[in-house]
Amino acid sequence: MSLPVYRWRLAPDGYATYRQLRALGLRPGGQDVAAQLERPRRRRGPLVAYLYRIDLAKPVRPMTPGRWAALAKANAARRVCPDCRRDVGYVIPPSLGTCGSCAAPEEQCAA
Repeated sequence: MSLPVYRWRLAPDGYATYRQLRALGLRPGGQDVAAQLERPRRRRGPLVAYLYRIDLAKPVRPMTPGRWAALAKANAARRVCPDCRRDVGYVIPPSLGTCGSCAAPEEQCAA
């Protein structure tokens, strides 16, 4: 069985993308993809968005205190420099891998 394919902005009522479900406070809840949207592009393949049925969606699970604590701990770990082990107060960019002062130390002048 193949999925029904709709053109961009022409999907019937009762379907929503994952982000639209989240905006409504819902989640797919284990249901399979019901349809897909395709937006044509000139030089590449079409953009595809998967659609889920709103009537089968379930409410988003609430955050528990344990989940909030785990999220806070994970975000705090992203602020600690692996070289100098300091909390730098911002999320360290993955492209650098270290804080700004460790990534580009000041050049020492030869006197």
